[in-house]
Amino acid sequence: MGVLSGLRVVEMAGLGPAPFCAMLLADHGAEVVRVVRPGQSSPLPLPPQMDLLNRGRETVVLDLKTEADREVLRRLIGGADALIEGFRPGVMEKLGFGPDAVAQLNPKLVYGRMTGWGQTGPMAMRAGHDMNYGALSGAIAAIGEADRPPPPPLNLVADFGGGAMMLAFGLLAALLEAQRSGRGQVVDAAMVDGSALLMVMMQGMRAAGAWSLERGRNLLDGGTPFYACYATADGKFMAVCPIEPQFYAAMLELLGLTGDADFARQHDEATWPVMRARLTGIFAGETRAHWEAVFAGSDACVTPVLDMDEAAVAEHNVARGNFVTVDGVVQAAAAPKFSRTPAAVPGAVAEAVEVGAVLARWGA
Repeated sequence: MGVLSGLRVVEMAGLGPAPFCAMLLADHGAEVVRVVRPGQSSPLPLPPQMDLLNRGRETVVLDLKTEADREVLRRLIGGADALIEGFRPGVMEKLGFGPDAVAQLNPKLVYGRMTGWGQTGPMAMRAGHDMNYGALSGAIAAIGEADRPPPPPLNLVADFGGGAMMLAFGLLAALLEAQRSGRGQVVDAAMVDGSALLMVMMQGMRAAGAWSLERGRNLLDGGTPFYACYATADGKFMAVCPIEPQFYAAMLELLGLTGDADFARQHDEATWPVMRARLTGIFAGETRAHWEAVFAGSDACVTPVLDMDEAAVAEHNVARGNFVTVDGVVQAAAAPKFSRTPAAVPGAVAEAVEVGAVLARWGA
């Protein structure tokens, strides 16, 4: 069933963060119906059944150029609790389904809008992608090594972290408020806003003089030898992160370095080049499997760096049920976990269904 069982959401099919948000809701039991236009397809280079952002929900095809299908969408919206759209500002208004028009159909509807730059501001109408939004928020400049350009952070920072997650939070917060007030509202979720919010801890550190604008000079950006990845003898990597003194001491003990003068002053920057060089040599001297065995069960905060295939079969992830196989496709399970209303295994990416069945079920 899931914690969101009973929640009905209309999703105007789009790209990236909007479908990721809809996937999160569907994973936890919300009934989400994707509305696609005739002939609409994903630009991603993969078969539709492997476009996992679209898992777990029904799809209906509506041609909003026709009055008949526009009326179908009105009926769907009338029976929904929330709507998700990820178009540029003004597109839904041109279609006749902007917030004001929709409020006439369903005053309690929460209207979730996902954009890169937001509904307002001088850049609101410009195109962009994850790295553009993260670049303007200050997040991208803080990632990477000092002597190289900032690397693309996949699309985790703005699309999914600053975008989809913030939209999901906003939708659920507004739905909770709507239960009290009886009134819906618009959630303006922008990736530039959300990725800026993700940087709030670093902003505080910057204000306190504890964060340099130069990449590779800080506690959490690889600037320290005790928060970094090291290559092993077999070309793999270990993540070494013992920031707190007790964890640092545990690492030194397991490496046989307790009392070593080169490692005696953990936070003395003058010692970091030597520490890094020695740790590089130490980890390069043995395989990743060797180091996994050395640090197994310890509080040294040293773990293997797994690729996607390895992560799916790692003992801890298997024990937690963090990955599932749906229609032969290995993928992340729903998260987070709930004690009383656990999520089911995520549904597959479904073929389009007849909209009449959805309308009947929704009583719309």
